[in-house]
Amino acid sequence: MASSGNGRCWIQERFLSGNGSGMLPTPGPKGRPFATILPQPRKSTALSFSSSLRLQGFAVDRKQRSSFAQGLAIRRMEGSLTKTQGLRFAVVVARFNEIVTKQLLEGALDTFSKYSVNTEDIDVVCVPGSFEIGIVAERLGKSHKYHAILCIGAVIRGDTSHYDAVVNSAASGVLSASLNSGVPCIFGVLTCDDMDQLLFCNMHPL
Repeated sequence: MASSGNGRCWIQERFLSGNGSGMLPTPGPKGRPFATILPQPRKSTALSFSSSLRLQGFAVDRKQRSSFAQGLAIRRMEGSLTKTQGLRFAVVVARFNEIVTKQLLEGALDTFSKYSVNTEDIDVVCVPGSFEIGIVAERLGKSHKYHAILCIGAVIRGDTSHYDAVVNSAASGVLSASLNSGVPCIFGVLTCDDMDQLLFCNMHPL
């Protein structure tokens, strides 16, 4: 309880245990309180989360109720490697260093076959070199005919900085193709220091 210097203003504050409410009297005649304001106790609010996410190849449905005291559960989503029915793919392959890119293309087509992808659902587009892969992949992605695009190429380091320009352009081009088209573009361009290293990587894929 507190009083001002003239004795005409009285303030009393009390907090009730249990419900968290309090009361605050307002000053009346001769400094005596005549009204009491009782704030309503706050009610805890429960949050309800309900969402449905559907992506090509898999679907995730989740519905969860949570409160401030209960954290959200972490959901893990993975695509299927076996359900390829109804999916179409494109392969962009560079003709430069064809001794390597041809074998990479054959390996990719063999992998598609192992996962039951029909040959009529695969289109192969050839470009002069790895530098041109990105622009063609983006055009294919924006056509909305394919669910994923595989980009194949091979670049060997030389005595000049031309290697760095081609590699950087190929990597950024494939990334931009994915971002601008909304279609996954897989970077399958080998970058090696010499032909021996390139052939070794080709014969021992990850």
